[in-house]
Amino acid sequence: MPTKAKYIYGIVPNQFITERLKSLGNRAIYAISFQSLSAIVSDQDNLDIDFTNSELLGHLLVHHQKTIEYLVENGVSTIVPMRIGTVVGSTEEVIQILSNGYDLMLDILKKVEDLTEIDIAVTWADFSSVIGEIAGHPEIIAMKNEILNNPESPSAANQVMIGMLVQEKLREKNKQVELRILDALSNFSEEIKKHETMNDQMVTNSAILIRKNKDLVLEQMIDLLDEEFSGNLKFKLVGPLPCYSFFTIEAKEIHKNGIEQAQRVLGLDVEFSQDEIKKAYLIKSKIFHPDTQSGTGNEEEFNKISKAYHLMIEYATATKHLLEDKSTSMNKGSGNLILVKIRE
Repeated sequence: MPTKAKYIYGIVPNQFITERLKSLGNRAIYAISFQSLSAIVSDQDNLDIDFTNSELLGHLLVHHQKTIEYLVENGVSTIVPMRIGTVVGSTEEVIQILSNGYDLMLDILKKVEDLTEIDIAVTWADFSSVIGEIAGHPEIIAMKNEILNNPESPSAANQVMIGMLVQEKLREKNKQVELRILDALSNFSEEIKKHETMNDQMVTNSAILIRKNKDLVLEQMIDLLDEEFSGNLKFKLVGPLPCYSFFTIEAKEIHKNGIEQAQRVLGLDVEFSQDEIKKAYLIKSKIFHPDTQSGTGNEEEFNKISKAYHLMIEYATATKHLLEDKSTSMNKGSGNLILVKIRE
């Protein structure tokens, strides 16, 4: 019977983790340990996240987050999530990820020990009233009057122009309100990350990183903001959550033949530094840039050089050929390499 692939949910300190998982009675998830770290995994069929349809990806996202939150709710207080869809072929590969990213993971776990994420979505309570208010803006009234005074009857294009101006003013208003909200929250948060809003009715969709003892302060600030905006906003808070938006670990395989090819493209020696990578890139890119005046421009060759440059910088950073850089960690053994880093 073929061995199942290992789906990795997150990384935890391995203190009592095996006993904790046994006490939960959930046989679907278990721990694979390396020194003082453990990966929380389950056995699953292999999958390629890049070729997963949106419906399956949505189910995977929910399953991934619910599993992590289930652990947190049941006493696994410190966990760093892995990127959704991280699947490896064996226990040995899980251990390799833990080994390659060991220092990085320890550092992150220490950072998040006293932190939690709160997701906050703010929408207009009465969106039609907001649109009505914007419709009374002097610029919009002036445009309407200009159209009405035109001897030709209002056209569809005129209506589109008015609609675009209304949307522009709405975005300006949303931006102004969002800045006020995030400024207020920044007074006690460690970091804030903005996510895309779902529609024009949503003022902000953000994640805030706070100390675990700041929950009451957050609630008080939301009450003050609600009062400041006279109840015209709806605040939806989700959390406390693991720090998905700020600390998610990504494991990426870098193929040695790709590195060797990139070295040849840039003309690098076996040993190289960050400055040598940049210098080789600048020399080659000047020759083949599509806008060069020398007549040697070649877009295909330029793209190949750019791809090689980014791969070599990533590789050099990962293997610490560069200056002291704690953002990545990777084993420089034989075969393909696994880069472990914080997802950007």
